[in-house]
Amino acid sequence: MAVIDFGGVKEEVVTRKEFPMSRARKTLKNEVIAVIGYGVQGPAQALNMKDNGFKVIIGQSKKFQRDWDRAKKDGWIPGKDLFDIEEACERGTVVEMLVSDAAQRAVWPTVKERLNPGDALYFSHGFSIVYKNQTQVIPPKDVDVVMVAPKGSGTSLRRNFLSGAGINSSFAVEQDATGSARERCIALGIAIGSGYLFPTTFRKEVFSDLTGERGVLMGAIAGVFEAQYEVLRRHGHSPSEAFNETVEEFTESLIRLVGENGMDWMYANCSATAQRGALDWKPRFRKAVKPVFDVLYKKVASGEETKRVLQSCGRLDYQVQLTKELNVMANSEMWRAGKATRALRPKEAAKKFSSAPKGTTGRSSN
Repeated sequence: MAVIDFGGVKEEVVTRKEFPMSRARKTLKNEVIAVIGYGVQGPAQALNMKDNGFKVIIGQSKKFQRDWDRAKKDGWIPGKDLFDIEEACERGTVVEMLVSDAAQRAVWPTVKERLNPGDALYFSHGFSIVYKNQTQVIPPKDVDVVMVAPKGSGTSLRRNFLSGAGINSSFAVEQDATGSARERCIALGIAIGSGYLFPTTFRKEVFSDLTGERGVLMGAIAGVFEAQYEVLRRHGHSPSEAFNETVEEFTESLIRLVGENGMDWMYANCSATAQRGALDWKPRFRKAVKPVFDVLYKKVASGEETKRVLQSCGRLDYQVQLTKELNVMANSEMWRAGKATRALRPKEAAKKFSSAPKGTTGRSSN
């Protein structure tokens, strides 16, 4: 493992240099990797592993016709490398649980019944294992239990893979029944196209992930966008002006500077007026939202957020309700203004940054 200095704190990470693809192929040469679920992470991880030369099969319920058809469209062949969940689990020596968190509770009895001693049970989220009292996902003692959690969506994982880059992933071993769990885990992380891998635990991963998704990554940023847009509109600014100053400049310019070289780099490459204002107001925003994050983290750690996910996402009408909620967002003035703004971007730029690789978009129905 390589030792890297992260802001004055040294951490060990696994890079492709320490663990090359050749080593991953050697480690997994006798494995059949069964990817269960072709929704969000499933397509990207499966296609990346297939392209890297690993033996991969798909387990997908035909009840969710959209995902089954998508798998066929991506080149998976029924009866050859595309099966129902039961048969895929029977054929696999590594079983990747990539259905949604709520669905894992439903399919677990099917998966558990078909695990053999020495198999590896793989997750990309610590949810089901950490909150086992709610999910009832309790693996048998004679299988390896590992996790590789890409720090990005399946769409981004596949897109970065096709460009030759990679998304950073965390990895963890919850149970080492064979003595080779760590080696298998890292090999799987390299196989799916990780840029580098950093160690964690199932517990730490799920706490940080649930906090991040509800916070900065999705919930908080959407809420902040809406708040600023509404204030600007209330004071007479046009939808175009409000959207550009709230979202478009952030997504098409500033956040890319942050990604390239950090927040200080972005500040250094903005006007003196913008720098001064940002530095003055940053502490006020931090003070305002930190109490919200404290409450959020407590709800995640207590299992309250998990309970909410399982109760809501496990309902038979959840997809109908979800569509209604997303439509409310899509049809709001701010995001209708966003659609019009995106349509005005130069076509080549829009294509470069907005189109997703084939077979990697869509929400999981499993």
